[in-house]
Amino acid sequence: MNNIYSYPKTKLEKYFLSIGEKKYKATQVFEWLYIKKERDVNNFSNLKKEIREKIKEDFSFDMPIIKKIESDVDTKKYLFELSDKNYIEAVVMYHNYGISLCVSSQVGCNMGCAFCESGRLKKVRDLETFEMVSEILLIEEDIKERISSIVIMGIGEPLDNFENIKDFINIINDPKGLAIGIRHITLSTSGIIPKIYELMELDTDINLAISLHAPNDELRNKLMKVNKVYNISQLMTAIKDYTKRTSRRVTIEYVMLKGINDSKEHAKELSRLLKGLNVYVNLIPYNETNHLNFSKSSKKAINDFCFILKDQGINVTIRKEFGSKISAACGQLRSKEVEK
Repeated sequence: MNNIYSYPKTKLEKYFLSIGEKKYKATQVFEWLYIKKERDVNNFSNLKKEIREKIKEDFSFDMPIIKKIESDVDTKKYLFELSDKNYIEAVVMYHNYGISLCVSSQVGCNMGCAFCESGRLKKVRDLETFEMVSEILLIEEDIKERISSIVIMGIGEPLDNFENIKDFINIINDPKGLAIGIRHITLSTSGIIPKIYELMELDTDINLAISLHAPNDELRNKLMKVNKVYNISQLMTAIKDYTKRTSRRVTIEYVMLKGINDSKEHAKELSRLLKGLNVYVNLIPYNETNHLNFSKSSKKAINDFCFILKDQGINVTIRKEFGSKISAACGQLRSKEVEK
């Protein structure tokens, strides 16, 4: 049975037309699901009883369950149990400009980045659209506040689950859905270049973030397996094409790993690589995990790195550290539960 939270409004319109009803019924259903947050179809009072019964017959309203919550000063991490007993996680971050939520797109990840806890347990399956939408709905219900921005950079590679991601974005961006502005949605990819071009063809204003983490192929090959398929040169070309087509600036994510990619020479090399591109760099202090042999760069190393980029005319910020007192590394809470 299809889950109703997997249906963007356009697909729901086709459904209603297929059963001989007017397509505006889809808008009415969306208002109940996402504006009034009503899960019981019996309460959809502006729909005829026969339609309500048909919806119950054709759709599931099931959601994952919140298994565990860990809290820090400005962060809450949620562990979800899915219907097949797999686990995913999502992280709420409180900023002075609003509340952002980092959502997962897969159970595990096959990208195999050396420093990443998410990929250590490998991909089990893609998340269905409704499972991603549920992350937002269940967390909003728990915190009793509205999520103002979404980052798709939790467990998984979003562009490896592209069809479900497209439906997810449609639902959360829809004015009758969760009404999250497209410029408040960021998709992070390790660099699956053909899918970046497919994303470009959607003509959307979504924010694109590239997980780079190294200024040259030799180092990136060691850190990120995807680079052996789509190297840095190809990635830079894709970034140029993306910014030209969309007129949107691309974020370059760079996790700071002690003694690995954080030297002044690495900073100078990264500056040369990005010179003239419409990008800005987000330096990310590494969240350490017991399972992987990487350490966080010192504050001095991060600040020195940042200064060199700025001095070379590169736009750069240092990401605020979130969740240092909880299972902060992406996938860490899930792996703890799985390994029990």
